[in-house]
Amino acid sequence: MQPTAWHAHERASLVHALTQAGPDAPTLCDGWQTRHLAAHMILREHQPWTQAGANGGPLHDWSDSRLQDLAATALAPGGYAALLARIEQAPASWSPWSWAGNLVNLVEYFVHTEDVRRGTWAGGPGGAGAAADQPRDLSPGLEDALWAQLRRGARLFYRRSPVGVVLVVPGGPRLAVKAPPTRPTDDGRLPGTVVVTGEVGELVLHAFGRGPHAGLTLQGDVADRAALDAVVPGPRSGE
Repeated sequence: MQPTAWHAHERASLVHALTQAGPDAPTLCDGWQTRHLAAHMILREHQPWTQAGANGGPLHDWSDSRLQDLAATALAPGGYAALLARIEQAPASWSPWSWAGNLVNLVEYFVHTEDVRRGTWAGGPGGAGAAADQPRDLSPGLEDALWAQLRRGARLFYRRSPVGVVLVVPGGPRLAVKAPPTRPTDDGRLPGTVVVTGEVGELVLHAFGRGPHAGLTLQGDVADRAALDAVVPGPRSGE
């Protein structure tokens, strides 16, 4: 499979996960069931102007009402299947997402697929289940494509980290994302570096705030790990 096709591969993976879960299943997106996530993907690609307030601001209520209205259509007979059919369709040529390819769409679809898979098994944010958080077996090509996107955006994803960050794939690549600050903290301690180790997909989930549901190990001073965890959540305690 050519690299340019991986975003389409993950689109299909998301549709499959949503189909298996049904419209009422929890996800890792706080407050969203699967029908809300499906509505988000449709609005993102087919009505991008409705995303103006998706992340807050004066248009938040308007954007949220559009999402809620579309999600509610999933409760009618055949409504959920209709939403999934729209996700399967590539966006129109005028949509910015039609030419974004792997650059934007790959990680979006990968992360949301895992939001469904792991949210359903875990019972939603903070939940737990016997099958929760089990990674998929990713092909080498998909892992390479995800790693390329992680490398490209890592400095942005970890920009708020108050400590140094290094990402490591066991037996694979290593990425020094951010050097530790040279100024001491208020208590006089010099911040260090946290090494986050995991398979590529798990590292992507950590970078996008899904660390509590990812298979990772964090190495570093306790205070440094706590500082990173405060801005980019890591694995749940005891894992």
